[in-house]
Amino acid sequence: MAELEVEIVAADHFVWSGAATMVRARTSDGEIGILPGHAPMLAILAEGEMAIEPVSGERLLVSVDGGFFSVDSNRVVIVADNAKIGGSVSAETR
Repeated sequence: MAELEVEIVAADHFVWSGAATMVRARTSDGEIGILPGHAPMLAILAEGEMAIEPVSGERLLVSVDGGFFSVDSNRVVIVADNAKIGGSVSAETR
C-alpha cells in the first residue's frame, strides 16, 4: 500500500513527522484531502484543524493558525504559523 511522508513544522518548533495514508486540511479555497499519488500542489493553509491518518496509531488532529503546505511525490510538507497536536491545549488548562 502506498504511503505519504508527512512533516509538520511551526514557525518556531517541530510538530510531527511520519508515514500516513491520508491528510485532510483546510485551504484558502476550501477543504482538501490528500491521498498517495496526489498531483503536486502548493496551497495556502487556512486557520483550523487538520486530520492525519498515520499508518500506525490513531488519527492525529492538529490545530493550525495558517501557513502553507506542499505535495510532491507522496511527500506532504506543512509549514504553519503556529501548530499544536489536538487535545494538548485542553490538557494544559485543567
